Amino acid sequence: MAPGKKMKKDIKSDSEIEGTSCVPSTPLLNSVKSMERKKKKKGLEKERHRIALENKERRKQEAFEGKRNENWVSVASSLPSSGLPEFHISVFNDLASANASVRQAAAETLVMELREVQKAYENVGNKEVVDGGLQLEAEKDDGLDNCAPSVRYAVRRLIRGVSSSRVCARQGFALGLTVLVGAIPNIRVDSLLKLIVDSLEVNSSMKGQEARDCLLGRLFSYGALARAGRLRQEWLSDKDTPYIKEFTSVLISLASKKRYLQEPAVSILLNLIEMLPNDAVVNHVLEAPGLKEWFEGANDAGNPDALLLALKMRQKITVDSMMFSKLLPYPFCTSKLFTVNHLSSLTNCLKESTFCQPRVHGLWPVLVNILLPDNISQDSNGSIRKHKKSRKSVPSDEDVATNLRCFCEVVFEVSLLSSSHDRRRLAFDVLLLMLPRLPASCVPIVVSCKFVQCLMDILSTKDSWLHKVAEHFLKELLDTVRDDDIRRVFIIVSLQKHSNGRFDCITRTKTVKDLMTGFTTECGCKLFIQELTNMFLDEGPGSDEPSDQSQTTDDNSELGSVDDKDSAGITANSDLLKSWVVESLPCILKNLKLDPEAKFRVQKEVMKFLAVQGLFSASLGTEVTSFELQEKFKWPKASISSALCRICIEQLQLLLSDAQKAGDGLENDLGYYFMRFLSTLCNIPSVSLVRALSYEDDKAFNNLRAMESRLSREERNCGPRTDVDKLHALRYLLIQLLLQVLLRPGEFSESASELIICCRKAFDVHDFLDSSGEDDAENGGPELIDVLVDTLLSLLPQSTAPMRYSIEQVFKYFCEDISDDGLLRMLRVIKKDLKPSRRKDVDGDDYDDDDLLGIEEADEFEEDEVGEPAESGDEKTDDSDAVVTVDAAGEQVPEASDDSDEGMDDDAMFRMDSYLARIFQERKSQAGGDNTHSQLVLFKLRVLSLLDIYLHKNPGKPQVLMIYSNLVQAFVNPHTTEGNEQLGERIWGILQKKILKAEVYPKGEAVQLSTLESLLEKSLRLASRPFKKKKSAANLSKKQSSSWNKFKKINTVAQESTYWILKIIDGRKFCVSELHGVFEIFQNALSAFFDSKKSQLKTNFVKEVFKRRPWVGLNLLRFLIEKISDAKSEFRRVEALELLLEILKSSTVLSESNPDESRKILKHHLGNISHLVKEMVMRMPEKQSRRAEVRKFCGKIFQMLSTHNLAKSFLKTLEADAQAACETHLGDQFLALKKAVDQ
Repeated sequence: MAPGKKMKKDIKSDSEIEGTSCVPSTPLLNSVKSMERKKKKKGLEKERHRIALENKERRKQEAFEGKRNENWVSVASSLPSSGLPEFHISVFNDLASANASVRQAAAETLVMELREVQKAYENVGNKEVVDGGLQLEAEKDDGLDNCAPSVRYAVRRLIRGVSSSRVCARQGFALGLTVLVGAIPNIRVDSLLKLIVDSLEVNSSMKGQEARDCLLGRLFSYGALARAGRLRQEWLSDKDTPYIKEFTSVLISLASKKRYLQEPAVSILLNLIEMLPNDAVVNHVLEAPGLKEWFEGANDAGNPDALLLALKMRQKITVDSMMFSKLLPYPFCTSKLFTVNHLSSLTNCLKESTFCQPRVHGLWPVLVNILLPDNISQDSNGSIRKHKKSRKSVPSDEDVATNLRCFCEVVFEVSLLSSSHDRRRLAFDVLLLMLPRLPASCVPIVVSCKFVQCLMDILSTKDSWLHKVAEHFLKELLDTVRDDDIRRVFIIVSLQKHSNGRFDCITRTKTVKDLMTGFTTECGCKLFIQELTNMFLDEGPGSDEPSDQSQTTDDNSELGSVDDKDSAGITANSDLLKSWVVESLPCILKNLKLDPEAKFRVQKEVMKFLAVQGLFSASLGTEVTSFELQEKFKWPKASISSALCRICIEQLQLLLSDAQKAGDGLENDLGYYFMRFLSTLCNIPSVSLVRALSYEDDKAFNNLRAMESRLSREERNCGPRTDVDKLHALRYLLIQLLLQVLLRPGEFSESASELIICCRKAFDVHDFLDSSGEDDAENGGPELIDVLVDTLLSLLPQSTAPMRYSIEQVFKYFCEDISDDGLLRMLRVIKKDLKPSRRKDVDGDDYDDDDLLGIEEADEFEEDEVGEPAESGDEKTDDSDAVVTVDAAGEQVPEASDDSDEGMDDDAMFRMDSYLARIFQERKSQAGGDNTHSQLVLFKLRVLSLLDIYLHKNPGKPQVLMIYSNLVQAFVNPHTTEGNEQLGERIWGILQKKILKAEVYPKGEAVQLSTLESLLEKSLRLASRPFKKKKSAANLSKKQSSSWNKFKKINTVAQESTYWILKIIDGRKFCVSELHGVFEIFQNALSAFFDSKKSQLKTNFVKEVFKRRPWVGLNLLRFLIEKISDAKSEFRRVEALELLLEILKSSTVLSESNPDESRKILKHHLGNISHLVKEMVMRMPEKQSRRAEVRKFCGKIFQMLSTHNLAKSFLKTLEADAQAACETHLGDQFLALKKAVDQ
C-alpha cells in the first residue's frame, strides 16, 4: 500500500476523536457506580494513547519518505546525462513555516530554481532522454507535457500540499502555486483544472476532516489560479476561451457543496472579476453554467454571498442583466434597491450573514457604501454646518433619508433587532459601519425608537450575552462624535427622546452625561439648544395630570396659562422628557471652553428659553413675535405643568448665579440682558406672567425691576471699584429675589421691600419709586447695615442655592461696616438650641452670668448625668484622664448662659425671633419635629457661612473676640449641635482655620485687657474639665465614644484658645504690673491642679504655654515651687517637676545674651529651690518610676547650679538632714556636686 493511502486510512477527524473523549454528562451517568466510571475513563485514556503513538509513527514515516524523495530529486537533477540545473526540494518544508517571510522566501526560491530548470529543459535537444531518466513519481497523464519533470512534480506536490492542515502549509503551498503558475506559461490552465479535480477529488469514503481538507485544498488551488492572472491572459489571447466559464462553474459548484466554502469562493470570483475586462465578465462569467440557478435560489436559501456577488458584478459591468433579477431591481436603481418591498425580499440573505461572526460579512460594507456614498455623507454634513443645499451631482438629502429610513425599518427593526442574539449583534456591528459615513441629519433615522429600546434592554441586564457588545458600541459611539458636535447633538436627542430622558438612568451608564460634556463649538451648542427647544415644544402623549384649562377647537388659539394648584409631581412621560430638557440646557455651559463673547451668546439662548417657558405664557395662540427683539417665541400647545415652570425658574436662577460667579464684565452681563429681556416681554400685550400675582407680590415685582434698572445705570456710571462691586452684588440679589417672588408667591414681598429700602439708603435713590411716607419712617431708624443684615438673615431660611450665593456676595462687600448688634443677632442664631434645654436651679455662687463661654467652674463634660466624685484616699489611679463617678439621679446639665442677648433692644429681639419663627412654622402641616430640626440646622450652617466671610475679610478687628467667644460657647453646648455632626464640624473648622490659627489676630487699643483676661480664665477652666463615664460601663458605647471624641475636640479648642489669647496679650506689649490679673488666673488654675482631683489640666499643655510665653512661667516660678513643695498628691507633685524645669530652661534661653540675668534668677529663687529639693528627697515616692523622675529633676537642678557657680550657696542653704537624704537617695549626683564645691 502506498504511504499516501495508508495515511488517509489512518487519519481520523478531530470531531471523531473529540466525540470519543468527551462523554456528555447525563442523569444516567450520574447513577453509574464509581468503579465503572473509572474503568471507562481508563479505557478512553488507552485509546488516546494509541492514537498518539500511531500519529507519531506516521510522522516518522512521512519524514523518511520526504528525505528519500529529496535524495531522488537531488540525484536526478545532478545526473550528467540530464543536463538540467539542480532543484532543491527542501523548499517545500519552508513553505509550511508559520513565519510569513520564510514562506515568501521559499516561494521565490522555488520559482527561481524551477524557471532555470524549465529554461534548460526547453534548450535540451533530446527531451526523451531527460523524460526517461530517474522518475520522481510514477508517470501520470497530467497534461504537463511541455514542462520539465521537476516542474511537473512541483505542480502536483503543490496541489496536494494545499490540502494539508499542518501549520501554515495551506497558505504557503497556495502562494507557491500562484507564483509558479504565473511565472511558467508552459503550465496550461486546462491541465491545472484537471489536476486539481483529480488530485483533490472527494469520494464517498472520505469523512470529516479528510473531506474538509480536500475541499479547502481545491478552494485554495482555484484561488491560486485566479490570483496568478492566467485566466486574464487566456482571454486576451483567445476571446472565446472556455476556461473562464469552466473556472466559474466549478467554483460555483464548490461553493454549493458546503456553507463555509461559499464566502471564500465568492471572494475568489470577485478577485477574478476585478482582473477581467467588462466584456469578459459579461460574455464569460455571467454565461457560466450554474450561475443563473445559483442566483435564482439565493433568496430562498438565504445566500448573502450570492447577493454580494450580484452587487459587485453590477458595479463592475454597469449594465442591467436579467441574471440578477431575483436579487437586484431590473432595471437597477439605488432608490428601488432600498424600497420596503425589495428589501423585504432580501431579508433571508441578510439574516443568514451572521454565520461568519464575529466578523461582519463583506455584503454589509458594500450595502453601506451604496446607501451612504462618501460624497453624500460629506456634503450632507457640510450642508448642516453651513446651511447650504447639497450639489446636484450627488443624490439629495431627501433621497438618502428616504432610502435610509426604509433600510432601517426593514433590515434593523423588522429583521435583525426582533430576532436572535446573533442578529442583534449584527445590527450593532452594521450601525458602527454606518456611523462614520452617516450624515448628521440622518442620525435620528438610524438611532430609532426600537433601536434605543433594544439597547436599553441589553444594557439594563448585566447578565445578558450582548451586554459587552452594547458597551463596545457605546464606546465606539462616543469616539465617533468626539470631534463632531453636530452629530453629537442628534445622538443625544435620539437617545433621550426615545427613553423619555432616562437613558442613563435605565442603562446605569453615563453615556448621555459624557456626550453633553464634550461640546467644543458655539454652533454645536446652539444647534443643541434648538433641538431641545423643538423637543420641548413637540406635542407628545397627553399629560396624565388633571388640568382645569379649557382648550378651544382652534389649534392656533389656546390658553397658555398654568393652573395655580401645586402639582403633585412630574409623572407623565412627556413631562419627564421636558424636565430633562430644562435641566440639561444649563449643563452644556459647565464644561464649555469658548471665548467670553461666544459663551455669552450661548448663555443668552439658554436664558431666553428658560425665561419664556418658565415665566410667561401667550394669551392668544402659542406663538408671539417680538418686533423689538426681532424674534419669534413659541410655547407648547399643551400647557406645561406648574412643576415644570418651577424647574425652569430654578434653572434660570442657577444660570444667573453661574454668570455672576464668572464675572465677565459689564459687556457680557447676563443679569443685565435678562432684565432687559424680561421688560421687553412684559410690554407685549399678548404675553403675561405664567401665574397671576397678588397685589403685594406684583408691587414687589415691579419695584424690584425698577430698582435693578436704577442700580444698573449707577453701576455703569460708577467710579470706585468698591462701589461697583457693591452695586453688582445688590443687582444680582434683586434679580434672584425677583425670581423667588415668582417661584414662591406670598413669601418674599416683605423682604423685597426691606431690601429696596436698603438700596435707597445705600445709594441715595429716591426719585423713581413712590415712597408713600416710607422716607419718614426711615429717618431716625436703625443703621443701614443693621437693616441689611436683618434682611439678609430673613432671606436665608428659605433661599435657594443661587440666592444664597448672591446673599453671601452682598454680605461680603458690606460686612466691613457691620455693627456689634448685627453680629450678635447672627451669633444668637448659631447658639439657638436644637433641643429645648432643661435648667436646674443653681446657686448664684455656682452660676456665672458673665460666663462668655458658658462654662461653670465645677461643670464637667459628661455624656449622661453629673455626679459627685467618690472620695478615696487611694492615689493609685494617678488622676487618669477619665474620672469615674457614681450616677446621681435627677441631676442634669445646666444650660449655658446666653449673654449675647444682652444689649439687644426689643425690636432686634423681635426681628431675630421672626427669623426663627419662619423656620418653625415652615411646613407645619407635616410631622414637624424632624423637619423643624433640619431647617434650623440648615439656617445655622448658612449663617456660619456669613461669619466665615466676615472673618476672612476682617481678621484683625476686635469683633473677632466676640465671634470667638460665642462660637466656643455654641461648640461646647451639647444642645447647640444636638445630633448633627456637620454643624459641629463647621463650627470647629471656623474656630481652627479662621480664628485660632489665622495669621492675623485682633490688635489695637480697642482690644481690652479685661476682656482677654476673662476669655483666658474661661479657656483654662475649659481645658481643666474632666470627662466622666459611668462606672458600670465596661466598654465605651457608640454614644459615649462620640461624646469622648467631642470632649477631645473641646479640650483642643481650649488649649488652642489659650495660646491664641496669650499671643494677643503679648502683641499689646503690656508691662508686668498690668499683667497681674493674667498671672492670678494661671495661679488659680495651677492651684486647682494641685488641690483638686477634678482638675484635668495637662502638664504638657502648661509646658507648651511656658515654652511659647516664657514671661508667664518666670512670673509663676516662686508660686509653682511653693505649690510643688506643699502638694499633697504625690502624682501631681512629681508631674509638676517638668513644669519647673521648663521655666528654668526657658529663662536660660531667654537670657542667653545676658548670662548674668539667668544667674540672677536662679540666685533669687535659690532658697525656694533648696527647700523644694529637701521636700522631694525627704518625701521620696515609693514607685520606682516616680523616684527616677525625682532623681532626674535633681540632677538637672545640680547641673544648672554648677553652670552658674551657685552650688556652694545651694549647699549652704540646704540643711544637714536634707543633705543626708540627698546622699541616700541621689548618691553620685549629689556627691559629685559636693566634690565640685570642695575643689
